[in-house]
Amino acid sequence: MFDVYLNTKRDLLVVRNGLPIPFPDASGGWRKKKNVASVSEDINLAVQRQGYYIAN
Repeated sequence: MFDVYLNTKRDLLVVRNGLPIPFPDASGGWRKKKNVASVSEDINLAVQRQGYYIAN
């Protein structure tokens, strides 16, 4: 499972379910939208490699 967040600029952030937002100074700008069971292979690989995926 993954948590999906959006910020005011409509950037997308995906992290594993239950993990904190990886940017301590930006936690106020992100709003959790929903939990998803699966994501694309590219996003999944980025989350495994970095711990998060961000799309601007």
